[in-house]
Amino acid sequence: MKILLTGANGYIGTRLLPLLIAENHEVVCMVRDKRRFILPSDANGKVTVISGDLLNIDTLGEIPEDIDAAYYLVHSMSSSEQGFSDMERKSSENFSAVIKNTPCKQIIYLTGIANDEHLSKHLGSRLAVEDELKSSQISCTILRAAIIIGSGSASFEIIRDLTEKIPVMVAPKWVKTLCQPIGIRDVLAYLTGVLLNEKAYNETFDIGGPDVLSYRDMLLGYAKERKLKRWIITVPVLTPRLSSLWLNMITPVPYALARSLVDSMKNEVVCKDNRIQKVVPRKCLTYSEALHLAFEKIDQNSIVSSWKDALNRGYLHTDFMDQIKVPQNGTLEYKVKMQFDREAEEVFENIWSIGGNRGWYYMDWLWQFRGFLDKMFGGVGTRRGRTSNKDLQAGDVLDFWRVLLADKKSKRLLLYAEMKVPGEAWLELKLINFHGKAFLSQIATFRPRGLWGRMYWYAMWPFHLVLFRGMAKQITKYRPDN
Repeated sequence: MKILLTGANGYIGTRLLPLLIAENHEVVCMVRDKRRFILPSDANGKVTVISGDLLNIDTLGEIPEDIDAAYYLVHSMSSSEQGFSDMERKSSENFSAVIKNTPCKQIIYLTGIANDEHLSKHLGSRLAVEDELKSSQISCTILRAAIIIGSGSASFEIIRDLTEKIPVMVAPKWVKTLCQPIGIRDVLAYLTGVLLNEKAYNETFDIGGPDVLSYRDMLLGYAKERKLKRWIITVPVLTPRLSSLWLNMITPVPYALARSLVDSMKNEVVCKDNRIQKVVPRKCLTYSEALHLAFEKIDQNSIVSSWKDALNRGYLHTDFMDQIKVPQNGTLEYKVKMQFDREAEEVFENIWSIGGNRGWYYMDWLWQFRGFLDKMFGGVGTRRGRTSNKDLQAGDVLDFWRVLLADKKSKRLLLYAEMKVPGEAWLELKLINFHGKAFLSQIATFRPRGLWGRMYWYAMWPFHLVLFRGMAKQITKYRPDN
């Protein structure tokens, strides 16, 4: 069967694709930018990649006319604090308008549990998307899940950061709200189980694990698994805005996403029935079991996908990969060329491992302080780390940078800044040979936005003089076993 997979390089889509390939389906992956999509090694000619932006119906012409089923895995919650409802509505309208002209038998949509009468703006928006997809007159299967627990999931990383970092938490009253978490493995099993299953046509199912817990229970449950002593004090005075700011400062989530999550936490997200068991019989993982699986993947450094890599913010253009060619005009640069007398592969391995747990080799405290300031002004900060400590690919998050190019063959790494700056910033690290000698070339490029942008660059110049030269020196000398 030919399956259309939207959001193919998102958190869920990345994990779902290998399962569809294993079931011998022909999969058409729709992404905004083909350059960000890495074809699986086991694709075996079964995967076609097309580009399209659901916010622009004129870009959807590549969708084949012989689709049998389609997964709608597109969400706009994190794009901005305001306007995600309009973006979700527009995306689903465009999708419905195009897909109804194909022989598609089924649309599968993964969304959030929405059983309360007074829904948050986020959950209300998802409910509106359901209605729009159903208007296509194609059989829809709606899977509604609460928070998803798995390595790389936003929910898991928020729980991890809060519990690992704060021994005594002063928490708002929403921590008492009930939730029915589900493991990522079970979500994927349901997504594949309902595919072209006529029992699932025109049905809406709540899916969840066996445990109904409060958010407080989940935090303390994580602490128990990690053998940590934690105390949670609930107070009624933390407003949604204060709660969002607190979540933004402690965890990797940007403020807009934090606000959407906090607003939704007033709603109980508990399954109202288990009808899904009649269609896809399955014994789901407990909360504890889902945590253990996530721990294993992290320990093995085998996180398949992360919410951070899939995130597209309002200030990050969907065509950000166009920045792969660093501009030459209207820019300011700081260059460092550092000679070294050791194996080039060893030095490049240091470049490849930069950021995340390894850090930035020199004056890490200054990088952390810059990340703190970024968070204070609503930016991403440095807490996002990196998805894998071993691998890098275009589109990956790397602290407050985005990877534009990760080329082992040419020994070049190009990063694009997602921190809040009055302009655009690139950082390029590469190894070069000059007159038979090996050098590390490190170039920081900044394209200022107006007078304030230039003032910012020259104010940072003294720090650049010390920081970038020290960093280059340490990269060429660092040995992991030291």
